[in-house]
Parts: sequence; structure tokens; C-alpha cells
Amino acid sequence: MDLGIAGRVALVSGATSGLGLAVATALAAEGARVAISGRDEQRLAAAADRVAAAAGRPDPSGRVRADRVDLRDQDAVQGWIDAVATDLGEPGIVVSNAGGPPAGPVTAFGLDAYRDAVELCLLAHIGFVQAVLPRLRAAGWGRILLVASETIRQPRPQYGLSNTVRPGLVGYAKSLVPEIGPDGVTINVLAPGYHRTPALTRQFTDPEAGLARIAAGIPVGRLGDPDDFAATAAFLASDRAGFITGSTVLVDGGATQGW
Repeated sequence: MDLGIAGRVALVSGATSGLGLAVATALAAEGARVAISGRDEQRLAAAADRVAAAAGRPDPSGRVRADRVDLRDQDAVQGWIDAVATDLGEPGIVVSNAGGPPAGPVTAFGLDAYRDAVELCLLAHIGFVQAVLPRLRAAGWGRILLVASETIRQPRPQYGLSNTVRPGLVGYAKSLVPEIGPDGVTINVLAPGYHRTPALTRQFTDPEAGLARIAAGIPVGRLGDPDDFAATAAFLASDRAGFITGSTVLVDGGATQGW
């Protein structure tokens, strides 16, 4: 299936590993010009090589760009967007991924931790979208994907900060839909469940045993692979998904049972 995104410029934040990197490689494989960001220089360089390899171009020059950016730094985000537009062309696909807050029940954290979670899991995404949105609207085409968590729909006792903060992204996205729809821009929230990523693995002293326990509770009988998530993201970033907007798309193997 031709997704119609060859030559499009994609911005993918938080793309040095896990789900963000998987999305970046999937978009590059579809022919997009991909700009990735992260906070670690060494991991950025390795990620850029993987994205370029996925595109079938060992030399990333002119096709893949990697920049050290903290999504919570609005000036840095704006500078990144402007530099990518100059280097690769006007962005059309925006994937906002910023990781998650620490695990723990709601009573385990003080107010400062909640403020940090709001900054990371809500305001950083909003700031990114607000900075790039004028370019998408001027171009008359855009796809915005906000990467959150299944905790938007299925609160987990061990992820109290995420349960509390992430649902705000849905309200933001739905509120934006009528403003940007006439300009050919869509916005959707991706809600991943448990995928085999470094961030999940690090939560266990015995990773294989911990991951096996989680997989046993997922209806499809396994953890998600980052490529599963990336395939969904690539479709929502495509021409073919132009009538899907304001949706929260669960990618969780059926773990969330409620509406």
C-alpha cells in the first residue's frame, strides 16, 4: 500500500529509542525526509544511522537530520523546526513523543512531581504543536500524532502520574480539530500499551520474568513490538488517513476493555 508520504518532511521527537525510533524508521522506509530529536548525542547518532538504513540510504546527508532537543525547551523546539524547514523542507508530519513520568501510585509523589509530569506529558506536546502548526496550516496539509499511553483510557495503579496528566492531551487534540480541519490538518492521539522497549524493560530487576507476567495479561498473548506501533503511526501520517482526526487510537493488544 502506497501511503503517499514519499518526500514529505517528518519531525519525530523523542526518537533515539523505543517507539519514537520505530516510528521514525517506518516513515523513512516510506520515503519521508525524517528529522529526529532527542537529548543524548550518542544515541542520536546511532538512531540517525538506523533511520537512514531503513530508508535504504546509508549516507543520511540531505535525507535524515538529528538534533539534540529537549521538548520542554520551547526556544530549542522552535529553533529545531526552523532549521529543519530550511534544511529538509517544510514539515508535514509531526510526531510528538516525550517519554513518560516515573512509575508509582498517586500517593508516592509530591506536588513538584506532578508539575514535572504536566510539563513533560502535556505542555511539551502542546508547545511543539503550537510552534509547528502555522507551517502546516499555511501548506494546507498536515498530520499531527501525539504519543501518549493507554493510561488515557485505562488507568493503571502503578502509573499514577501518567493516569492523571495524559488525558489532557485528548482534550487539547479534540479542541484543535475544528480549527485545523479546514486547513487539511489532522490530529490524533496514539495510546500505546505494553511494548518491548528499553523503557519498559528497565522497570524490572528480572526483565524477562516481569515482561512475561505482563504478556500473560494481554489478550493477544504477547507484548507489542515497536514495529506494531510504528505501522499504525505511519498509516495515520498518510494521505489515506485524511478522514481520521480527533481520535484516540489504542495500540495495546486488546488490553483496554472499556469504551
